Amino acid sequence: MTDLTDIKSFSLKELEEELSAKYSLPKFRARQVYKWLTLGVSTFDEMTDISKELRNNLSKSYYISVAIIEKKLISVYDKTVKYLFRFNDGEFVESVVMHYHHGDTICISTQVGCKMGCTFCATGKSGFSRNLLPSEMLSQIQAAQKDLGIRISNIVLMGMGEPLDNYDNVVKFLRIVSSEESLNIGMRHISLSTCGLVNKIYELEKENFQLTLSVSLHAPNNEIRSRTMPVNKKYPIEDLLKACRHYANVTGRRISFEYAMISGVNDSNACAEELAKKLKGILCHVNLIPVNEVEGTGYKKSKTERQKAFINILGKVGITATVRRTLGSDINASCGQLRRNTITAKNLSV
Repeated sequence: MTDLTDIKSFSLKELEEELSAKYSLPKFRARQVYKWLTLGVSTFDEMTDISKELRNNLSKSYYISVAIIEKKLISVYDKTVKYLFRFNDGEFVESVVMHYHHGDTICISTQVGCKMGCTFCATGKSGFSRNLLPSEMLSQIQAAQKDLGIRISNIVLMGMGEPLDNYDNVVKFLRIVSSEESLNIGMRHISLSTCGLVNKIYELEKENFQLTLSVSLHAPNNEIRSRTMPVNKKYPIEDLLKACRHYANVTGRRISFEYAMISGVNDSNACAEELAKKLKGILCHVNLIPVNEVEGTGYKKSKTERQKAFINILGKVGITATVRRTLGSDINASCGQLRRNTITAKNLSV
């Protein structure tokens, strides 16, 4: 596969130019190929309305990225579906499909593993392997749609990896997936989550995408945040919130601050009051998340009373906050745990 070109990471315009230069093909022929790629075919032989000669030529120069279902778990409570996908090179990532009244949402991965090392996250404990290509992000959506017989209406880039650490590939994916020629999922139906790479937030701001930027804050000050999120040592909370304020002002889009509620760590009234002061004046919403009790962290989720008190304190200064609905609790729907367990099992069986 290494000497072949990833054909699914081309935009339509790029594919038209590529096939024109390589095979002198007219644009309509490139559009036929692109249509098949958008439908999620796994081989060139499935492209039945192009000649066998062209299919053979394409297979000698290009490969089609696919996400093969290695494991699939379905929640008995809410029908949330968790996938472990295997790519062409054998690497694994996780995706989760959640069903809401407004449509079906998929949470996709942007990297194999993660470099960020957040202490409450299962993904980073398995280390980092590589970035995902635009085609591999797209393939997660296509595979889930095909398997479930649904049309995904919303995308969340909040699975394995830090999206802004894979900036160029993620931006290209966003352009492709939102285009009319591809899956045509509008930017307002896409959320991108970051742990706070300040320099990349300023870059993303210039793209003027109308997506929702979700910032994993998880603490009201540098002392707590640096203990739980190593990225804070490079980009302290003051710099991060300055970038967020600027992003909201320039794009007109409300920031969603993710805040994992960890009992005895960041859920006190004092933490809520400090957070309220820091966020005042920023166009934002706070999404409280009962922390996932990942093995080895020792973290416990906050009591319901603590969550309610936190919301009330933020509300007093006009900051709206809600507790994220927990989906797929019986299948460990948060990303990282299924891949970690699978890799461990495979290593033990070797």
